[in-house]
Amino acid sequence: MTDSSDTAQGLGAMPSSNSSAYAARSGLLTAFDRFASTVTRWCGSPVAFCLALATVALWAAVGPLFGFSENWQLVINTGTTIVTFLMVFLIQQSQNKDSVALHLKLNELLAAHKTASNRMIGIETLDEQDLQEVAAFYARLSERAKTAGPVKEVHSIDEDGMPVARPPSQATVTAAERSSSLAHLETP
Repeated sequence: MTDSSDTAQGLGAMPSSNSSAYAARSGLLTAFDRFASTVTRWCGSPVAFCLALATVALWAAVGPLFGFSENWQLVINTGTTIVTFLMVFLIQQSQNKDSVALHLKLNELLAAHKTASNRMIGIETLDEQDLQEVAAFYARLSERAKTAGPVKEVHSIDEDGMPVARPPSQATVTAAERSSSLAHLETP
């Protein structure tokens, strides 16, 4: 039986930033990555926008020649649908790559800084509820800093704790269990 992450890697998916698989090279992934990067960079250029604008203007200009028929409308509808559908995948590939690179850079900064909590490395693997709880901790820390006035203090999530990712078998926790287990996140 293969791991689902292995299957995803075989399909050319972007590797997760919290595994060593990001270092593996795949010819298909590399070729698609280069293609997606080139296309998304080009499509975000003024030349591409002007070309798209000219296409729409040409389509509108020939409308009277076709009597603004349903077939005339179908041409632009079909063309834009196909382009949009394909661009979603290309843009998502570029976003995935940028996201992995950003996570790796942040992980390096966290690992290199003496007072930063290394427990924040790989935090993107926490579930949505745990991420909201960590965000709430930082919101409380921000409020505490506002009330402290001009006094500057260094704080880390290690001093008050952080939600710990649970294995999937333990992921279903009642609201009461969650609030009691996270009481240590409350700031004084």
